[in-house]
Amino acid sequence: MTQINSAVTPHNAIARHDCLARKAPLVRQGILKLLAIKDSDIRILTLEQCRDAVDKGLHSGGAFSATIPLVNLFYGGFIEIDIADPTSPGQDRFILSKGHAVATVASIYADLGYFDRSLLKNSRSYESILNGHPGPLLPGVHISTGPMGQGFAVAQGFAIAGRSAPRFNSFCIVGDGELQEGPIWETVMYAAQKRLDNLCVLIDRNNGQLDTPDRMVFPMPDLESVFSSFGWRATSVDATDYEGVYTALEAFRDAPRNGKPTAIVCCSNKGQGGFSDFLNKHKVTINNKLMEQELAQQAYSREKRVEDFARYFNRLGEFPDGEQVQAVLMDIARQMHLDVAKDNLGRISATDVIGPVLTKPVPPRDKRVKYNASLLPQIDPAKEYAASDIVTAAMKIFARDPLVVSIDADLSSTSGLQSGVGAVDQNRALNTGVAEANMMNIGEAFAALGHNVWVSTFCPFVDWKVLRRIAVGYQERVESMCAKDGWLTEGHGLDLTILATAPNFETRTNGATHMGNDDNLTFDAMAHLKIVDVSCPRQLLSIMSWIMGGNRGLLYVRIMRAGSTVLYPGNFEFDFGKAYTLRESADNQAVIVSSGRGVHEALAAATKCADAGLSIGVVDMPSVDEGAMLRLFDSGKLLVFAEQNNGYLWQNFLKAVYRRKKQPADLSRVLAINTLDNNGRPQFIHSGTYEQLTAAFGLSPYQIAETITKELCDGPKPQRD
Repeated sequence: MTQINSAVTPHNAIARHDCLARKAPLVRQGILKLLAIKDSDIRILTLEQCRDAVDKGLHSGGAFSATIPLVNLFYGGFIEIDIADPTSPGQDRFILSKGHAVATVASIYADLGYFDRSLLKNSRSYESILNGHPGPLLPGVHISTGPMGQGFAVAQGFAIAGRSAPRFNSFCIVGDGELQEGPIWETVMYAAQKRLDNLCVLIDRNNGQLDTPDRMVFPMPDLESVFSSFGWRATSVDATDYEGVYTALEAFRDAPRNGKPTAIVCCSNKGQGGFSDFLNKHKVTINNKLMEQELAQQAYSREKRVEDFARYFNRLGEFPDGEQVQAVLMDIARQMHLDVAKDNLGRISATDVIGPVLTKPVPPRDKRVKYNASLLPQIDPAKEYAASDIVTAAMKIFARDPLVVSIDADLSSTSGLQSGVGAVDQNRALNTGVAEANMMNIGEAFAALGHNVWVSTFCPFVDWKVLRRIAVGYQERVESMCAKDGWLTEGHGLDLTILATAPNFETRTNGATHMGNDDNLTFDAMAHLKIVDVSCPRQLLSIMSWIMGGNRGLLYVRIMRAGSTVLYPGNFEFDFGKAYTLRESADNQAVIVSSGRGVHEALAAATKCADAGLSIGVVDMPSVDEGAMLRLFDSGKLLVFAEQNNGYLWQNFLKAVYRRKKQPADLSRVLAINTLDNNGRPQFIHSGTYEQLTAAFGLSPYQIAETITKELCDGPKPQRD
């Protein structure tokens, strides 16, 4: 039950004793009584965790109502997991979407041996890896959860992966209040369409929300009928005792798969299983007196449950083959981390056995995508290429390695991903319709499994809330990889590239909602996200090759929509954080810095300045190179940041100058031409042709050249085309 190829599960413990097939109902009843004992153990561990937390706090309402579903899942023989290596292929995956129940999961994971029981002490403190919501700092936890509605979608991504060999199931527990989040329904629809009959979601229908224990913010529909209407196999069960959830999980495990995902609506109450009604709240701080009272009540309940099991166990001796049934139950109890013993007087005891710790540092992953570089598209420097065509042609080669996965939302033709990856393996070229949040969560699931994942939509449509949660999980993975005693090792970060189409002025006449002139500054505030703005077809191909080297982390790559000329030679190699000089001479009087489509306008502006007798350099900065910025600033030459956005490079330059702390900085030789308004504030851009937009913001080649000429001298003016 707890480890693949090791312990016997309750299910196959019966199967290995052929003569016990007719006795299976007797074994089943014993299992339910053992689960009730285990329930007490987990609740006691959870309460002790609260008692020893830095804030004495516990999300008790949702943690306690989730205990029966979680204990059933992890101790009932329904999930196959490798505790020694939680990343090994083929094992089932579990996601706690309702992250508030982390205390219950942590108690179970300590009991099973993912980590030492001592980690349950001092939780929620800065020094602890056990936080108020789960994340990969904690051994066995694959993603960070807590923001409502997102973990469910990641579990769906695991289920998609689990449909291919080695096959596995994906389990998830969500709260009923969580179902008010829109992304939940993106997942419900897509999972049914993908026929994910290896996906099982347990819905904690505790009929409370936030600090209101007995009602929702607004009435919820009949969840069983709603899920059924979307093509799911749904059932509602009583989750105030063990048999209902156990029976539903049996059906998922044993019934023939019919292409329908499974939803088990676990009906209970907020704080279910707690004695004091104080525990029914969303989050509580429990004082010492109440804690002692509650622990005593839970201990007494456990004692009675052991007595109940003992009576049942002893009666089994009266049945034919009863001793064999008893042997099977003792075998199952050991797997549940219970030591069932009979003393000389015939008295039965059931002692909780926590651990031992089984999880070890997992094996490193080789994230390098294998491909034949000679087969990559050959780029003719005399031609123009659309970025999507380069992506498609390159992915037809890269995707021959099964590590490569793509997920599109909205227009897949804009990215070129689906055409490229789908030409190799359509099962790895997914499309979520217009559900960008679902796209990103599925992408995280594949990245957590070790894939090189590419997701794509219009750049303003990337879901900030989802991206932030993914970045939190990425950080926790990195922290675990760097920690002396961390469970993750090299290669266990997330390789997730967001291909953001139509940035800067590339969206053109689609209007302000679709214009990508603010996205790079918005996402620049996201920790751990690397931003790249592509200016050239050959540069794009080199960037893709660099990403295929593996372990590049979270990337936001902005690609142009219309075709563009080739700016770089055939031997160009991209390196993140490096600027590239495209036009230079010893007597440069000014340097234009740009990225993306703006580089082409900068080169044309430099040519116009040359016609007027001015020597102007051009630097392409696809990713921020602070060193190059400061060197250009120190050169004393006029430095011009010309950007078709709200000044991404310009503002990073200002931060670099400030961090250097050479005060005051003389910015009189620095110009910024961008889409900030006259007061230097960010704004959105209305519809217009490309030519209209560049003219409106002074970013046409003629206007850039005119600005530079005016700044440098009153000499010959550049000529309009």
